[in-house]
Amino acid sequence: MENRGMGIGSYRVGMRTILCACLAVVLFMPAVVLSAEPPVLATLQKTNTPMTLMAVQFKDAKLGWAVGSGGALFSTTDGGKKWKKQTSGTSALLTGVYFIDQKTGWVTGAAGTLRQSVNGGESWTGRPLETQQPLYGIHFPSATDGWVVGGGGTILHTADGGAHWAEQASGTSAALYAVQFLDAQRGTAVGALGTVLATRDGGRTWMPQVSQGAVTLFDVYFTDESTGWAVGNAGALFQTNDGGAKWVDRTLPCGKTCTKVIDLLKVRFTSPQEGWIVGERGMMYRTTDAGYSWSDGTPIAPVSLFGLTFSDAAHGWASGENGTVVHLQAGK
Repeated sequence: MENRGMGIGSYRVGMRTILCACLAVVLFMPAVVLSAEPPVLATLQKTNTPMTLMAVQFKDAKLGWAVGSGGALFSTTDGGKKWKKQTSGTSALLTGVYFIDQKTGWVTGAAGTLRQSVNGGESWTGRPLETQQPLYGIHFPSATDGWVVGGGGTILHTADGGAHWAEQASGTSAALYAVQFLDAQRGTAVGALGTVLATRDGGRTWMPQVSQGAVTLFDVYFTDESTGWAVGNAGALFQTNDGGAKWVDRTLPCGKTCTKVIDLLKVRFTSPQEGWIVGERGMMYRTTDAGYSWSDGTPIAPVSLFGLTFSDAAHGWASGENGTVVHLQAGK
């Protein structure tokens, strides 16, 4: 068993949100229909673990994985009705999971943890790296090209499906929490201190973009080459319509029943019109008009949610503290 250091306590230093461990206890029914147009069915799923699940990914409506603290790794083949514990081979905090296909997947984590599976998560092999920085985000736009981002401005790239990884010069020492590539050339990474970096040449050069703020940005998602969204602490929400050259502040208001602006931790769009955000205190926000308006925050779990994934427009999953996984089913 590999122990790569830095538990969840240390990770909380990097992401202020995770410091909020003491949350009000809210009683939730196993399945709740949220008052939205169209309606959303949110169902709590049982993982039988107290571990914080930092990331979740589904390849289709049945097959998915979730990872988290203490090297926690779970998989499901029935859409989350049953979650099976898998052995990750490490006790490090795992912060990201990305499967290229049903067999080949990667997890990232503390102290330079990068592990690969070629059998659907049944076994994992560590990839030795020169960095010991925590690794937070991972994305493969193709089977061969992949990127990982992490602490200290770390950006790693592979061009051969993960056999070899090389560090790219980010030009920043800020922690980078998320990365997304539209193809092998165009990508965006976000992180602390309002950092937004963009590349148009596969990462050979990374250029800083103006985000109009110094907030920590935890996630980024582009729906096409022009339109993208970034979320962060204190309700930060930024939008770009020109590929990232300029970012407009769309920060959400506190809302009618809000007592504290929450941190927004993950954003995903299932179409150019429909988008989802999850964050602190189990809150979820949704847009059905390309972000012109967002629903008032709705709690879908009694804990903070860090992971969000969709297999299609109708099926999504969010993951978070205390082994929480919530299945989201969007109505038509």
